[in-house]
Amino acid sequence: MKFLVLNGPNINILGIREPEIYGRQTYDDLVALVRSHAEELGVEVEFYQSNHEGDLVDAIQKAYFSHIDGIVFNPAAYTHTSVAIADAVKGVAIPTVEVHISEVSRREAFRQVSYIRDVALQTVTGQGLQGYNQALDILVRHLGAGHES
Repeated sequence: MKFLVLNGPNINILGIREPEIYGRQTYDDLVALVRSHAEELGVEVEFYQSNHEGDLVDAIQKAYFSHIDGIVFNPAAYTHTSVAIADAVKGVAIPTVEVHISEVSRREAFRQVSYIRDVALQTVTGQGLQGYNQALDILVRHLGAGHES
């Protein structure tokens, strides 16, 4: 099984950006954490991060043609603004788990809107970087790979 771990704007500056909210671990730490968990599960992972909405739409569409089995997706700020990204997720119908490092339900009012949530299989919030591994576990279980977390 092959999964895409997709990240939106500012995830590349983890560790720098608001460490009181997002922690001090870096994007490289995130990649290492998820790669290690994927190895334990016996699945492949690819990573992509962009600060640009259209690039994320392109990555979702490319995932379809690359036979990606599932997407772990932190759309970041585009969660609250991008119908285009939600349409791409819906359009390719690849099982997608929405992930947020922080507990968005306890943050600003605008963060309560998620266009992705309605098209995602499930949402994981407030679990820090471990939320990505939880999302991977959800996808593996959903797809019947027979692996346990």
